[in-house]
Amino acid sequence: MLYNFLPQLDEYSQIFNLFRYITVRTGGALITALCISFLVTPLFIKWLKKIQNGASNVRKYTPETHLKKHGTPSMGGLIILLSISISTIIWSDITNKYVWVVLIITIGYGLIGLLDDYLKLSKQDLSGKLKLLLQILISFIAVYVAQYEFASELKTTLAIPFMKNYLLDLGILFIPFAIFVIIGSSNAVNLTDGLDGLAIVPVMIAGACFGLISYIVGNVIYSEYLFIPYVKNVGEISIFCGALVGASLGFLWFNAPPAKLFMGDTGSLSLGGALGTIAVITKHELVLAIIGGLFVLETTSVIIQVISFKLTGKRVFAMAPLHHHYEKKGWHESTIVIRFWIIALILAIIGLATLKLR
Repeated sequence: MLYNFLPQLDEYSQIFNLFRYITVRTGGALITALCISFLVTPLFIKWLKKIQNGASNVRKYTPETHLKKHGTPSMGGLIILLSISISTIIWSDITNKYVWVVLIITIGYGLIGLLDDYLKLSKQDLSGKLKLLLQILISFIAVYVAQYEFASELKTTLAIPFMKNYLLDLGILFIPFAIFVIIGSSNAVNLTDGLDGLAIVPVMIAGACFGLISYIVGNVIYSEYLFIPYVKNVGEISIFCGALVGASLGFLWFNAPPAKLFMGDTGSLSLGGALGTIAVITKHELVLAIIGGLFVLETTSVIIQVISFKLTGKRVFAMAPLHHHYEKKGWHESTIVIRFWIIALILAIIGLATLKLR
């Protein structure tokens, strides 16, 4: 929003020219989201404790040690959504459709998660089929709008990492594939969100990586130099990514072990969906599987566990997702969280390396 008004005042002061630069506005969005999170979260925790009224937010089928977390308020994702949305609108070009596509997914998926979190307070659950149907509907709208904005050669194509300017044409399968990426990313983050601080740091790392990717992909000089597809106007997504990093940092302050607040499905579904959408918009869907490799590992562990149990009656892991397996093995929660953060950082570095190794 500031971008659409303040640069026009450069005749009065050169300082207004700063608002033309994506890097400046990304930093502004990060700091704004961080401040909103710090200021609002303490009040929000008090309010949540009142409406929760002692209800447990501990997930089913988790280790017994999680019972001590009974009463910790959930739905902290609301603060993340609020921080990201306000910061993005303030600092981005509000005429950029890519920005609104990402916000549609973030807010839409956040509302799905919010409904699910609210129903859990009264020991109810949102139907899995209804949840999936809503995710597909919102994703379809977002992908359709984004595809309309793409240049003709990008509308149905998939970029392949490590290959110079190679685009695989998926044809009519592109929209189902893009929807799968968004929904898969959303639910993968949701599965990973099982320990204090476990999911938010890998989300923050992935958000920072895609902030850089968005900036490069949206710059014709950098994209040509690195032999990656150039997507006009997609650089504005960096502002959203900056807001995501700032909001995540603010949330981590209260979510660090022992957590005073959980993000709940409100946060995990929306943040995962946002990452998937950004990957689709920047034509880096496959790179997301590397940068977000921790989420892939967690999801794969659940798939393997279910298939193994149905086919053989035996479990591969002591408990799934993967982080619960190590809890059952006797690892301390903080040890698991920090080691998983390290894995997420290593995978992010490998993912970023694909930008150059072509």
